[in-house]
Amino acid sequence: MANLLIPGISQAEQDSLYGKLNMYNEGRVSYKETGAYLVALPRPEHPLYTLWIYSPLPERQSIFFICDLSADVHEALRMASTLCFYSPRCLFLVEYNAKRMQNRGDDIVFFGKYRGHFLHEILRIDPDYLSWIAFKFEPKIPKQERFVQIAGIYHSVHLDIQRRKMQQANSGNRFLGKEGEKVENLTLTVLSVKVEDNPYKTQVKGATPYFYVRQVLKLKDAAGNMVSCRINARTASRTSCQLPAVEHAYQVGEIIRIASARIALTYMIGNTRYTRLTHIKKE
Repeated sequence: MANLLIPGISQAEQDSLYGKLNMYNEGRVSYKETGAYLVALPRPEHPLYTLWIYSPLPERQSIFFICDLSADVHEALRMASTLCFYSPRCLFLVEYNAKRMQNRGDDIVFFGKYRGHFLHEILRIDPDYLSWIAFKFEPKIPKQERFVQIAGIYHSVHLDIQRRKMQQANSGNRFLGKEGEKVENLTLTVLSVKVEDNPYKTQVKGATPYFYVRQVLKLKDAAGNMVSCRINARTASRTSCQLPAVEHAYQVGEIIRIASARIALTYMIGNTRYTRLTHIKKE
């Protein structure tokens, strides 16, 4: 396919964007075999880029709407490529074609609880029902046969989305390494904070107790891998389980950037894997 002129960006940006798109499509199956995902340019009456699926199966109109994306081409392609990344289908940037993309009403549910809804809406709100239409509904006339065929196309989109979710689930929640190994350049988000006394450092001088507390943090990285660590207070508190005012109190949602740390322990709670870090050096 010839490269379209993308409105609102420079030639250099356009060349870079198409270069990335070509890399994305490398190794994917020909659109003549499995179809393709299409990102359609905005048009005067619709200022957003939109995502569509082309299928070689139906005899008539074979391009079907999936969802709106963004008004920015970079963000639109990022959204589309993320959604479809684990699909064998290619992704192309195209102009909106009213003749081939305009809705003809043959993808509207005509029965049951979703009567009057489009199949692309069912894809979003109830994909199991969409699968039932594709494989269980028995058409009685040719128009209904096409309706079932279109439901099958949307079901294939659902499967592509599920592949992405399964890959993310498999790639996330793993140990960051083996016990004793050094890890570097971590960006973690704080999920929970618990303040407790450090039993090895708390002491009594005369009649006065000195509590050295620590913050027990649970965190995760961008891939969903779970991490725990203990941050010891450097100054003592006169009150049990209370952080001194001079110490930094970590908050849920706070981002922590770690230059290096040591893996002290790997363990599981239920089906969740945790990596405990020590010798932490923050950026």
